[in-house]
Amino acid sequence: MRPILKLIRPSHWIKNLFLLIPVFFAGSFFQFENLEIIFSGILSFSLIASAVYVLNDLKDVAVDRLHPKKKFRPLASGEVTKVTAITLVVLFLVVGLSIAFVLNKTFFGLLTFYLVLNIGYSFGLKNIPIVDLFIVALGFLLRIHSGGILSAVEVSHWLSIMVMLLALFLVLAKRRDDLVLQTNSTSVIRKTSSSYNLEFINSCLTIFAAVIVVAYIMYTLSPEVTEHFDSPYLFATTLFVIAGIMRYLQITMVEQNSGSPTSILFKDKFIVITILLWIISFYIIIYN
Repeated sequence: MRPILKLIRPSHWIKNLFLLIPVFFAGSFFQFENLEIIFSGILSFSLIASAVYVLNDLKDVAVDRLHPKKKFRPLASGEVTKVTAITLVVLFLVVGLSIAFVLNKTFFGLLTFYLVLNIGYSFGLKNIPIVDLFIVALGFLLRIHSGGILSAVEVSHWLSIMVMLLALFLVLAKRRDDLVLQTNSTSVIRKTSSSYNLEFINSCLTIFAAVIVVAYIMYTLSPEVTEHFDSPYLFATTLFVIAGIMRYLQITMVEQNSGSPTSILFKDKFIVITILLWIISFYIIIYN
């Protein structure tokens, strides 16, 4: 089972917790009576996401075998056969889409769009510079809007902007790691790598880091937000946002180890503590 778990990447399912963001930011997380609907949506999204991961690995077996890290993936290393992988894809697609269809037809539509978008990504769109970045970021935007649909909470333009910016920041950091690996390897890690260089990626990371912080400050100080939460102190949570962004930049540019955002989220104590403190401070301010 271990190779199969590595193939479907359950650790990456944490990304689908983005479906909880709309109801949390709405200040009604603990008053919402149908959280089981959102968690069912998270399960559905996770199954489809795993199907996409397996499909992408099937498509990139030959390329992954040349990658210094990806060559140890189950399909590239031969631990899992292609027949098993295809069976998992079909099973996850059928179950995941069935759950979505039962939950909400609009959610089913968004999830189907996510699936089609990622199939397109796996079969060519990921080779188009800049477009590849926005497709990954759009996946996170679809997650929060899916969460909004399932919880009947309107997703604000502030939330959409911040999630999109954060997703672009994370995928740029991941692309930077590919470039660093490629300089130490004779193989081409990613086809779009030739369209990027460290100067371009570093500039984009700096821009997005700054814009994320400014957007968050404007969000916490906006009249509609302070009025909605009946508190002028949301800006205090900016401290943890700035600290988290700075630490991620340090991991990316100093330690040069930003290849796996999920791994960083689980293993980096500074990031984990910062996120927990942000959640706690946000909770204290908007729920009390």
